[in-house]
Order: sequence, then C-alpha cells, then structure tokens
Amino acid sequence: MEQEIPQADFALVGGSGTLSSNFPVNSVSRDVKILSDNLYFTTPYGRSPAFRLFSVGEKRVLTCRMHGWRSGVTRADASRQVFWTFREAGVKRILSEGGVGTVNPLLDPRDFLIPDDYLDFSVRKDVMLDGRYLLIMRDALCPELRETLIAATKRRFTGRVFTRGIYAVTDGRHFESPAEIAMMRGQADIVGQSIVPEVYLAREIGACYAGLYFVVNYGEGLRREWSHETMKDIFYQDAPMIGEIILDAIRSIDARGTHCACRELRKETLLKDVYDSISAKG
Repeated sequence: MEQEIPQADFALVGGSGTLSSNFPVNSVSRDVKILSDNLYFTTPYGRSPAFRLFSVGEKRVLTCRMHGWRSGVTRADASRQVFWTFREAGVKRILSEGGVGTVNPLLDPRDFLIPDDYLDFSVRKDVMLDGRYLLIMRDALCPELRETLIAATKRRFTGRVFTRGIYAVTDGRHFESPAEIAMMRGQADIVGQSIVPEVYLAREIGACYAGLYFVVNYGEGLRREWSHETMKDIFYQDAPMIGEIILDAIRSIDARGTHCACRELRKETLLKDVYDSISAKG
C-alpha cells in the first residue's frame, strides 16, 4: 500500500553490510524504534522500493535495502526513486554502507575503510533528478559525517580502520577482472558498486553524504584466490556490528552540518531557464 512520504532528517542507503540483519529490527539498542514499515511511494521515476522509517532517540531515519535495487528496475531509476523520496522527506544527512573488494594490496577482508574520495568508472552518467544544479564534487564525501563514522567505528570495532582512501566504482553486478584491478592499482584502494550515482544525487538534493565500507574480498589478481565462503561468513556474522556502528553515528550527528559546505557545493546551472521552460511545457 502506497503512503504519504514521512518527514525525516536522516537516511541510510542500506547495502550488503546490513542486509542479513534486517536492519535495524534486530538491534539490541533500546532507543531504536520501528515507526513504519513496507512504505512504497509513487515517484516520477516509477514506484519506489520498500522503505522503513525508524527512530534513534528523537531522530527519525528513512532507509531502504540494497540501494533500492530490484529486478526489472534499472540502477539509475532505482537511485532516482530513492533520492527523490529523500528530497521529498526533507532528508539532510545520508549515510551509506556496503561490502567492497580490495585494490590496495595492503588491505584484507574485515578491514573497514571510510573513503574521502572516489573514481567513477561506471557508465551511468548524468543520473539526475531535474538537472537544475551544477554539482561541485569537492569534498563529495562529507568531512563531518566521515569523522563521525570513523569515531563510531573505532568505538565498536577492534580491527583495522582506515580513515581515508579512494573508492573506485564499477557497474557490476560482476566482480572486476584481474586486468581491471591492475589498471586501478595506485589509483584506488577499494572497489565496488556503491557511491555512484548516490554521491551525485545527494549533492543535488543538498544533503550531506558519507559511507562506511567493509572489505569482504580481494580484488582479482592481488591474491592467488579468495574464498566465497569467507565473504558469506562476513555478511552474516558481522552485519549486527555494522548496524550498531551506523546507529552510533546517527546518535552523534546533528540534522544540519556545522563544519561542512555540502549544501553550498551545488550551484544553479546557467541553463536554469532552459530547464524551467521544459518543466513548464511538460
């Protein structure tokens, strides 16, 4: 059943890290409450994925699973559905999480990395909502949210936490070839299918965005082989911990950033009048 979009200051783009835990239903935290579930919305890009609205203390959080990906819906449309909904809900701070592979040979499975930049090797270019803004991608991953994620991860996790790095984005849903990993070496640290186009859409709606990523496999060619069973174990065993890190981060952030310029790094495009004219005719 489709419902009216609820208001929320915070959002989580759920990835593979929390998928098996049905986040945050199984959280042990007493201040977490599920407010509404199985919310579907009509968007200009099609029917949305299922959203869940929950609270952490007084903070309302809107979330969807696996970036809104569904069979029969393009990745571009799924992302637009999710971020159009976030914009209508008034979301100001967006967190993301997921499992990634290694490009940097110094990284191992079960390392955390909170990236500070990205490389876009996807072919989904110009995925936007209305094209009204010129997006300046300096500090695309909000420094304030990143610091909050770093602190929350270190409180909950005793392993290695890397506080900066480059995320290379590919389309998937396949793993990269050895030649592709070799090409990225020296240019990136982790590789996966998240961040793009989310990072562009977050900037377009004027929201802060940052992500927490858990290494689940070696990039092809960096080791002789890696185990799919190990990756499966990580997904199921570590999901509750990842969820608690996200909740800790939400507790620590304000609805509006005080030490970042995320909302100022979008500018009205010089083609604004053209887009206004097209919208009026449509």
